Amino acid sequence: MPKEFRLPSLGENVAEATIGKILVKVGDTIRKGQTVLEIETDKAVAEIPSSLDGKILEIHVKEGQKVKPGILIFTIDEQTGVGTAPPEPVATPIVEKTPPLQKETPIPPVVEKPTPLRPTSISVGTGQKPKSDIPILAPPSVRRLARELGISLEDVPASDPSGKISAEDVMAYHKRKTEGIHVVESEIKHDIPASEIVEEVEGSSSRDSWGPIVIESMSTIRKKTAEQMMRSWSAPQVTHFDKANITQLEELREAWSKKIQSTGGRLSMLIFTLKVVAEALKKFPKFNASIDLEKEQIIYKKYYHIGVAVDTEYGLLVPVIRDVNKKSIKELSIELPQLAEKARQRKLALEELQGATFTISNLGGLGGIGFTPIVNAPQVAILGMSRSSMEPIYQNGTFVPQLMLPLSLSYDHRVIDGAESARFVRWICNALENPWNMFFE
Repeated sequence: MPKEFRLPSLGENVAEATIGKILVKVGDTIRKGQTVLEIETDKAVAEIPSSLDGKILEIHVKEGQKVKPGILIFTIDEQTGVGTAPPEPVATPIVEKTPPLQKETPIPPVVEKPTPLRPTSISVGTGQKPKSDIPILAPPSVRRLARELGISLEDVPASDPSGKISAEDVMAYHKRKTEGIHVVESEIKHDIPASEIVEEVEGSSSRDSWGPIVIESMSTIRKKTAEQMMRSWSAPQVTHFDKANITQLEELREAWSKKIQSTGGRLSMLIFTLKVVAEALKKFPKFNASIDLEKEQIIYKKYYHIGVAVDTEYGLLVPVIRDVNKKSIKELSIELPQLAEKARQRKLALEELQGATFTISNLGGLGGIGFTPIVNAPQVAILGMSRSSMEPIYQNGTFVPQLMLPLSLSYDHRVIDGAESARFVRWICNALENPWNMFFE
């Protein structure tokens, strides 16, 4: 009996998503709980399981399409007990007795039957792409990785004897491919279909008026980042710069670093800054707010959830640490590295990317003496941290070497004035310069 499978609710405040990958096709038999779809919303990827057993009759969406919860995804010929019934009924499904509409090799419905092994070797860069109806065995996370790298899983040799492709297989293939291919116009085989040329050189090869070029589609994360930046840039923004003398704080950090490390944490300057910023937001509530121009209102948040920008190979992700004001330095030193690692592996849940009232962007590990971070709307301010360095500071009639931390505060000028931003950043600097009131327990 035909049933409808619709996109379920994706969580609070998630009104729209993008179809990232459809993992089944018409004619496939699926089981309840099986991952059938990957959707991308903001900067998270979510795997959608089926709530039905049965055979896919029709697919109503396509990859890259923007959808809303409740939209019809599949029409399914519902079957009860798929995969659990005795061999007798499984061996005689209707599918097997119905003549195929096209000349294709049907996929056996009995999953217990051994899957033929895929080829374990391939010539990289030959432009020859093997065609096969054998299912590609790869978990969703590996499929995502291949998609982000612009690689077709059909081309990736599996190291596992079962034919299952791992992330290591994808990365190894990507490395061989990038090291062995040079984008030179004379090397492109023009009799190869355009879709295969795209895969061979990891981009659509062409020419402009001056020479060879490579055209590459923006990833979903890059598109979402661009959309968010355009929304944020619509607000009038100003950046205020200052420096904090963190000489004493660095001594304190070094003294406590090993103890924190023994508990599984990592004590960085960002941890101290998180704690100080949470206290600053209490004293300067305008910086922990959002603006509603339609209602002509400023909404002051009475909770302190701080987003921390994390640089990943997929793009910029901003996981959120909740209730920073209620957590100790030790707790933050454990939670932040864990969230950052989840971001790099794209394992963040949707709720871990939502609800921030303020953001910190730390480029200290990469260098630079300052930058102008863009406010992450609907927030009204963001703090940037650059690399600290030793500078000669005039004290008591002489110059003394001191460790100085450059800070950059960008703010929405519709809500915050320049004098308020100066006082806010100076309060943060004073707190970092006098760290003895911070508690580790």
